[in-house]
Amino acid sequence: MKKLTLILLMGLVFTITGCETMKGLGSDIQKAGKAIEKKAAD
Repeated sequence: MKKLTLILLMGLVFTITGCETMKGLGSDIQKAGKAIEKKAAD
């Protein structure tokens, strides 16, 4: 559980710092969510 939380937090930090616009933020969050779902399925 701690590992998943860490992955979520890291993804959120990279998403927020990497986006250039608020519109891009939504897109980045969606991509991060899909990546986390894929990792969780493995």
